[in-house]
Amino acid sequence: MSTPCTANLTPIPILLYHQIAAAPPKGRPFRSLYVAPASFARQMALLKLLGYTGLSMSALQPYLRGEKTGKVVGITFDDGYLNNLVDALPVLRLNGFSSTCYAVSGLLGQTNVWDVSQGIAQVPLMNEAQIRQWVAGGQEIGSHTRLHADLTAIDLEAGRTEMARGKTELEAVIGEPVTHFCYPYGNYAPAHTATAAELGCATATTTQRSRCHAGTDMQRLPRVPVLRSTSLPVFWLKVATGYEDRRKK
Repeated sequence: MSTPCTANLTPIPILLYHQIAAAPPKGRPFRSLYVAPASFARQMALLKLLGYTGLSMSALQPYLRGEKTGKVVGITFDDGYLNNLVDALPVLRLNGFSSTCYAVSGLLGQTNVWDVSQGIAQVPLMNEAQIRQWVAGGQEIGSHTRLHADLTAIDLEAGRTEMARGKTELEAVIGEPVTHFCYPYGNYAPAHTATAAELGCATATTTQRSRCHAGTDMQRLPRVPVLRSTSLPVFWLKVATGYEDRRKK
């Protein structure tokens, strides 16, 4: 089964964030996935200064399909951390931006338990009321499976259940369709992209590095990672130049 492809005339970056918070002490794993609130605020202010509009995956669709043109950037957050609501939402609203947060439906109000074995600090995830607060703030919720499953480590039927329940459980929380998906760990197989389309997901994002170019499968969209070490000049390079395109694997 073939899925739609992008038709944008110019490259579109989809930014990938995880936590908007101060990084844990040196020596702790995955410190790179923390972006300090002040850094995030400067990045969003720079986008606005340069004439970009930050958009959720739904709002980005007409641009990816080539129906609209303009200086746009997709903004996504993986996992559904509470610090996204506390520290990212006010900045997004200040700049008039929307974004998509991919939540783990079976762990709402808990912590990032999938990271325990790697020694990663446990921090709160948004609960149901906070998820609704995120949406009420003009932002979007996407699905990240039910339990942050590595889809390539389980059988296809279990993977389909993870994807389907991750979607329907979030829909029950927010009372509206959830039409965007993100592969946990960036791991997926062709069967999973087909499942995403069958479940009614307009897009699915990966951890492949690149801006989105025309002809990209809507169920395999690459993103631009923003890390703790991403300086403002490098942030500009990632958004406005081929810096990330050259890192595509």
